[in-house]
Amino acid sequence: MKYIVRKPYWNYEKEEAWLNGKSAQGLALTGYSWCRYEFEDSNKGEYVYRIELLSHPSSHPESQKYIAFLEDIGIEHVSSYMRWIYLRKKSADGAFDLYSDIDSKIAHYKKISTLVLTVAGIELGAAALNLSLFIAGGQIFTTNLILGCVTLAFGILFIGIGLPPLAKLRRLKKERRIREA
Repeated sequence: MKYIVRKPYWNYEKEEAWLNGKSAQGLALTGYSWCRYEFEDSNKGEYVYRIELLSHPSSHPESQKYIAFLEDIGIEHVSSYMRWIYLRKKSADGAFDLYSDIDSKIAHYKKISTLVLTVAGIELGAAALNLSLFIAGGQIFTTNLILGCVTLAFGILFIGIGLPPLAKLRRLKKERRIREA
């Protein structure tokens, strides 16, 4: 039987934990699009899920090559959304960690932080532009006030989303320095 769940996530680690909880309940992810998860019945705990941010969209040749490599080593590509890919591996096949060493973890968190904080910067820049146009133009430019407030809110939201991965990135870099010393 097919199930559809609509749920927003801003933290991919919490999303992974939720997907693995669904697997423990006997639901296997079969597809994803913006905040829409498709599941079907499966054996309880049959799969372990991971989510990864690629350097390029999943349709890019480099990403396709990477996904093919993952499939060659027994990791199934379930779905893609923009640059995010949803992966799973049979639980019976053992542990499923995409980042086994500290450098790969650092690269992963750097990729996420860069993406999210870049979007935050763009939103805040758009907010500053719109609010300055409103201030300069008076009531004629009320649309700029609305757009400025909305983009400011999104900028602040993306900063909030980007800070936890940035904090993890800093902790990992500190840990690497300690290990190298």
